[in-house]
Amino acid sequence: MNKGFVIMAQNTASTNYVACAETLEASIKRTMPDSNVTIITSDKLPYGDLAPDSDWKLINDWQVYEASPYEYTIKLEADMFIQQDISYWWDVLIERDLVLCNTIRNFKNEISNVVAYRKFITDNKLPNVYNAITYFRKSDFSKRFYTIVRDVFENWDQYKATLKCDANEICTTDWAYSIAGHIVGIERCTLPNFTQMSMIHMKQYVNDLIREDWTCELVYELHDVLKINTYHQRYPFHYHVKSFADVLKGTIC
Repeated sequence: MNKGFVIMAQNTASTNYVACAETLEASIKRTMPDSNVTIITSDKLPYGDLAPDSDWKLINDWQVYEASPYEYTIKLEADMFIQQDISYWWDVLIERDLVLCNTIRNFKNEISNVVAYRKFITDNKLPNVYNAITYFRKSDFSKRFYTIVRDVFENWDQYKATLKCDANEICTTDWAYSIAGHIVGIERCTLPNFTQMSMIHMKQYVNDLIREDWTCELVYELHDVLKINTYHQRYPFHYHVKSFADVLKGTIC
């Protein structure tokens, strides 16, 4: 089967996403040695870098559909780390055209329903999905989904005019995926009962923390496994604080 992991990694003026992606790739290879992994950098985008400035590259995300060299793809955000084998996901996902992650967890591995960062989603009654983990196969349905994602990014002012949001609301990838999922039918691009397709999201309110930089508040251990405050991190770890990639690279990968 022609399948693999794809990581979108465009460096910005403030963040080295390629370094994050390389650490993620190393973690995948460490836990699933036979896995195919492709990092999509700016020079590999089929339509080139369409971002309007050096620190905002989200508009290019829709290009992942054509950029992926695989028939079956699991797309991951660059600032993640995987330390347990998730290859069994393929057995569940393979029959679907596209599946969006709709389950997140705190560092205790507990499913979280925190929506503090998702006012746009809740105000507009849109699907609560996360682009950070997305499965798709090359198909007419998936192509249509990513065509809509592109349209949302490129015509954001028109979409925004019909939605409940601040006039200065910026289109994020999660917002674009949520709108596209709503349009194509969220029941066709989620698996609500497959909660194993999930990630640990290290944002402040998800983990009931005092500050956004969790590395200043929680104790992490890096030996054979990653532990946070003694909890073994059993799902893809979305560390969010980009500098943590250097810690991971220097100790595990």
